[in-house]
Amino acid sequence: MADFRSLEVFYWVATLSSFRRASEQVNTTQPAVSQRIAALEHEYGTLFERRSRDVALTERGRVLLGFAERFLALQSEMIAALDETGRTTGTLRLGVSETIVHLWLSRFIERMRAEHPGIGVDITVDISPNMQAALVANELDLAFLVGPITVPSLVNRPLFQAPVAWIAAPGLVPDEEPLSLGALMRHPLVTYPRNTSPYVELRDLVLRANLLPSQIHTSASLATIVKMGIERLGICVIPPDVVRDELSSGVLRVLPVEQALSDLTFTATHAKRSEGHFVVDAARIAEEVARDWAAAR
Repeated sequence: MADFRSLEVFYWVATLSSFRRASEQVNTTQPAVSQRIAALEHEYGTLFERRSRDVALTERGRVLLGFAERFLALQSEMIAALDETGRTTGTLRLGVSETIVHLWLSRFIERMRAEHPGIGVDITVDISPNMQAALVANELDLAFLVGPITVPSLVNRPLFQAPVAWIAAPGLVPDEEPLSLGALMRHPLVTYPRNTSPYVELRDLVLRANLLPSQIHTSASLATIVKMGIERLGICVIPPDVVRDELSSGVLRVLPVEQALSDLTFTATHAKRSEGHFVVDAARIAEEVARDWAAAR
């Protein structure tokens, strides 16, 4: 009869399609994972098709996965019910886009502290491509990033959309309305790093229009981008939401332009887990906090 540990190992092999990555997820060795899967297959028949780089569930495997998910969800419910406080303890390894740091991260931390007082939050601020890699490598439990991420082992929960605009200090750009792309390209541009969606869109616009900007500066620090804009070092290509105070005070202004930019879509993304897991609940809390923030902005 399969025990909870074997079902947990099976669940992660099925979810990640890899014995190696499953061993990292459950903090054991790859031979130990193989041994548990072999024992399950001895009892229930072939559960996986072995391929050159990964594994795929057989029909029997798909049936067992449904039961494994139910067993693991029941286990989480049992642990919560037997816990004297009804709370989980541990650490949430959280990756966050700096845009969200400037918007509503503090509200999320307050909600986590209220609903999960036993969970500490270890925050890493990074760009979305790096956080995606960290999620896949099991170096992060949850990330608030530009998504959704189309990886089978990951779950995406929608957070909000942030418009992106051309923003500059008053007087840097002539008061033409609306400004053409060519007029914008006569000034240095300041935006997110090269492997992010705002930079890629900006680069593609330039290539399609056969234009050559005077310079494109990039930074992983949103605070640095904003400071460069205030100091008239270029036109910032960022969401206006992160510079509301500067826009209200007149230190920066949103430029009237012909060329609109795509919104940034943010998601709370994590590896597939059973319902009731604190990471799943943290994603739910983030969705609620983001929705309340968006309604009030």
